[in-house]
Amino acid sequence: MKASILFLLVIVFMVQCTPRKETSSVKTLSQRIDSIMTTVPDFSGVVLVADRDKPIYHKAFGYTHRETKQPMDTSAVFELASVSKQFTAMLIAMLSEEGKLHYDDAIKKYLPGLPYPNITIRHLLNHTSGLPDYQKLMDEKWDKSKVANNDDIIFYLKKFHPASLFNPGEKYEYSNTGYVLLGSIVEKVSGKDFITFAHEKIFDPLQMKNTDIRSKAQKDQISNFARGYTYAEDKKRYILADSFPSSNYTIWLGGRKGPGRVSSTSSDLLKWSTALNNAQIVSEKTLNEIYSTARLNDGTLSNYGFGWMLKMDSTLGKVVYHTGDNPGYKTEIFRCLDCHKTIIVLCNNAHPQFENMMKALVKQL
Repeated sequence: MKASILFLLVIVFMVQCTPRKETSSVKTLSQRIDSIMTTVPDFSGVVLVADRDKPIYHKAFGYTHRETKQPMDTSAVFELASVSKQFTAMLIAMLSEEGKLHYDDAIKKYLPGLPYPNITIRHLLNHTSGLPDYQKLMDEKWDKSKVANNDDIIFYLKKFHPASLFNPGEKYEYSNTGYVLLGSIVEKVSGKDFITFAHEKIFDPLQMKNTDIRSKAQKDQISNFARGYTYAEDKKRYILADSFPSSNYTIWLGGRKGPGRVSSTSSDLLKWSTALNNAQIVSEKTLNEIYSTARLNDGTLSNYGFGWMLKMDSTLGKVVYHTGDNPGYKTEIFRCLDCHKTIIVLCNNAHPQFENMMKALVKQL
């Protein structure tokens, strides 16, 4: 009898103590992250840290609208900038998984008439195509009183034929042009508008209810849309990044699909990360292809997969991540595939210490 009572007391003790230890650990991490954030004065945005797909830190800083001092909250919607590329790459991967295209298909099969031979879908995904910068071309040639879309960009590439930067597969060089073409290939193969297809295949199944590719008018209707700000040295204050539409490519290139323009929340991005961690929308085989390094013509490897930057960390193991940078915005999603931890940071005042802050946050994992 005494042994049974002693055993029960031990069980009660363990049950009571375990939650306190976990709570203490979480608080300690929160305090460490809070300390990091105090070293980033004027940061405006949202920081989310998750362990095995569960948030263990989720806080908002600064303002969604600085003019009205509307405080930031964790449900705020942000422009993702180039973090959007992982959705474009995933749509291509889904079409490949369904047998509707192949990564080594020549792009001329889907987009005939482009004056850039020997480029494949894989080259576009891996940023190894050698395509010229469409934004530079449009900046020089486009009437900025109009809004350009993918068809306009492709037409201008054909019309003006700026020179290739290098032969396909020769080296890695980040290319927004490649992801514009991928967006158009998605539409060509699926037979659907890119935005409609993204909702059908990713956003809606994952219940990413605050994620979309929005026009400026649509964004203006969202009360907690985090407006982008840049610091004006001459005025010594933050100003709206779209104050000067003629110099803001996000306005006059506002119809493009593929390289950017997805807007979302930190919580929706965690749903996306969780779905990837659990192979919810594509197979493990497809995910392994997405996270594989590109092999260049000379046999060397490039640390970019399909819409994800890749690296091996001596402490964290395999890491996949992507950054985004638009006027007024800096964003990043950082995922440790081996230790199952995620960092999502969305910033709407393009803070100059963003990169250092991210490095400090990663050290806490």
